Amino acid sequence: MSDAQPEPDRVEGAPHPRDTARLIGQQAAEAEFLEAFNTGRLHHGWMITGPRGSGKATLAWSIARFLLTTPAPEDGPSLFGEAPKPDSLHVNPDHPVVHRMAAGAEPGLFVLRRGLNEKTGKLKTQITVDEARRLKGFFTLSATDGGRRVVIVDATDEMNPSAANALLKLLEEPPARTTLLLVTHQPSGLLPTIRSRCRVLRLAPLSPQDLGEALEQAGVVTDAPDELAALAGGSVGAAVRLANLDGLALYGEWIRLLGTLPNLDRGRAMALSEAAATRGAEERRDLLVSLLDLALARMARAGATGQPPFPQAAPHEAEIFARLAPDPHRARHWAAQAQEIGQRLRHGLAVNLDPAALILDTIFKLQKAAGSA
Repeated sequence: MSDAQPEPDRVEGAPHPRDTARLIGQQAAEAEFLEAFNTGRLHHGWMITGPRGSGKATLAWSIARFLLTTPAPEDGPSLFGEAPKPDSLHVNPDHPVVHRMAAGAEPGLFVLRRGLNEKTGKLKTQITVDEARRLKGFFTLSATDGGRRVVIVDATDEMNPSAANALLKLLEEPPARTTLLLVTHQPSGLLPTIRSRCRVLRLAPLSPQDLGEALEQAGVVTDAPDELAALAGGSVGAAVRLANLDGLALYGEWIRLLGTLPNLDRGRAMALSEAAATRGAEERRDLLVSLLDLALARMARAGATGQPPFPQAAPHEAEIFARLAPDPHRARHWAAQAQEIGQRLRHGLAVNLDPAALILDTIFKLQKAAGSA
């Protein structure tokens, strides 16, 4: 678990979940797990679900630290008597287990995630059965001390069928004193037999206030927290990405361009298309496409509900949406256009068409859609 190689569970510009000191905004999930622990009903398999960036991996690492440092009720009283029941997953940061986990050297913890492709030097696109088979060695080596063992799978959605079947066997016959923590973004895509053998902890999107606290903890500074929260959808990971890539400014450019329709501002159109063509700017280009999807979705929602977006994520956003989608009928028109335009744009990028030409073509389609609306 060395930092010398890329980590698939790391958001660029933010601390890794193992280094995140405090879980924010997910008190209900924390309380549910602690209730099971304190009553001696700790399940061997836990599926941690919720939107991306809501703290699933942070919760998994918090639970792992807690389990590897806290005596279980069934272990009986210590020499000092009955220990009080914990009401928090917080662990003393000076505990030796915490230091070993931070260094990737804790023998009671195994993290199953995508490995490195030795030929390309890049991360694999899936968790393969080769990674899953390493669990056998983990249980063999860690069985002698009789202590608790924890496995984090992040993300379970990324397992190929062979790896998923290997995990299923482990869930069906779990080794003693072992807890498996399965991080998943889309539980419906997992094997039903995996889902049926796990207890679920559901995380909710973070509120703007909690998101602000989480960003502060991650060291991300912003002078527009409300606008960032509006675009991030309660996801810390999305907010960090937006902050790092100047996403608010990019979103503002889309809104200003939409504000010129149907009389297109060609200067703005060219500027946006050129921003997508910069060499080495794939991540920024992906964000540009995502922000267009988001702008059109927010406009369609505003037209369908008759309610302006709140909070506004760009100057004059509500005014522009009200003009382009003033009623449910035109809101449906924009929703249909958004789906078609987004699919064409992503297909073009997937087959490596010129990104500048694709963005410009997309803008012309937006102009046509505004005229037909």
